[in-house]
Amino acid sequence: MSSKLSAGEQNLYLLNSILPYSERFYIWCYDNDGNMIGTSCPDGEVQTLDYIFRYFDGPLKMRKYLKGNADLPFMVGSEASAIWGVVPNYTRNEKFNIIIGPVFFSRVEKNQLHLQLFSDSHRKKESAHLLRFLEIYDHLPVITFAVFSRYAIIAHNMLNGTKLTPVDLTLEGETFKESTSPVTKRDRSKVYQAEKALLQTVRNGNLNYKSILQNSVSLSGGVQVKGRDPIRQAKTSVIVFISLVCRAAMEGGLSPEIAYALGDSYIQSAEDCRDQGELNILSYGMYHDFVYRVHQLKINPGYSHAIQKCLDYIDLNLNRKVNAADLASLVGYTEYYLTEKFKKETGMSVSTCVRNAKINRAKLMLETTDMSVAEIAQELAFNTPNYFIQSFRSITGMTPAQYRAKMKYQEPHRNKVT
Repeated sequence: MSSKLSAGEQNLYLLNSILPYSERFYIWCYDNDGNMIGTSCPDGEVQTLDYIFRYFDGPLKMRKYLKGNADLPFMVGSEASAIWGVVPNYTRNEKFNIIIGPVFFSRVEKNQLHLQLFSDSHRKKESAHLLRFLEIYDHLPVITFAVFSRYAIIAHNMLNGTKLTPVDLTLEGETFKESTSPVTKRDRSKVYQAEKALLQTVRNGNLNYKSILQNSVSLSGGVQVKGRDPIRQAKTSVIVFISLVCRAAMEGGLSPEIAYALGDSYIQSAEDCRDQGELNILSYGMYHDFVYRVHQLKINPGYSHAIQKCLDYIDLNLNRKVNAADLASLVGYTEYYLTEKFKKETGMSVSTCVRNAKINRAKLMLETTDMSVAEIAQELAFNTPNYFIQSFRSITGMTPAQYRAKMKYQEPHRNKVT
């Protein structure tokens, strides 16, 4: 890195030198455009690990987060289970950021890792660094979520002279702060609806889960276990949540071997947490991890990387109007070429795909929330409630109100809980 190191940068090198060998991650320096400036990584691994960071869109995720003038540490993940911590620097005029990693929260089987790395036919041509990554994989550290998140906070405090706590950490832009909405008397029917939405999102591998997760947190503080130890109560609640999500992921197609091993790892991490802040981070990270893994399983291998990127973008932006011009700009194609390629690979036009995705989300909202039809139409960026009703009926054969009534009628009879 730079020969003129600040006190904070020198502290980072000191931190790296005193880490236990099994937890010794590398420190990287990237500018705001995603160009590597320097690293503590050995020469024989630098090009490969820098390539891996780019391969999984690390610089793109970093730039997207920093555009919001964010100054908190955050984490970015990948379908190969590699995790990086990003520490924005704002103490000097130079525009650069510190990256720590990659690390893994659990060890993945080599054959599974190979499938994850080479699942996209568009990327198979770029295999040299991927094969090298498989070779050095066993030497990269496995660290629990709770411990690595603590290291990310420490690194940020050392670099910037701050006094952050674990609740200030973010995961690809999602802040892990406790809900400010007071959880008073629990409406158990609403809690049940929110739980259904949470687990269905895992089964579908739908990355657009932010509002669903926030709604669930606002309705329930978790399992109502009474005891003298509030941390023990919080751990019990998180462990139950992990178990439910683990099973939903298996129902979504994740293999039991991977799901159970991952769930056990997160449960152990929950037991190792020392405060509510660490438990909050663990819960959000665990949920994202399982959703992301199911999402990767559902990716159609017949889609090119560009079209899959467009489909992911659509799923993540259901609350706004998305058109072909937006997607063309996203992948660097002309609008004409993108629309032709999109129709050829998916069998649908961009507008039809966007409409279908919005109607699928509307179904989930009708089943699991009490939002009115007008509110759902507004949430999903339909021009008017009438246009939403017309679109919904053209796909499902019924109005949103009829669909909601049908799904409630089909609900299994449940004994009243007192």
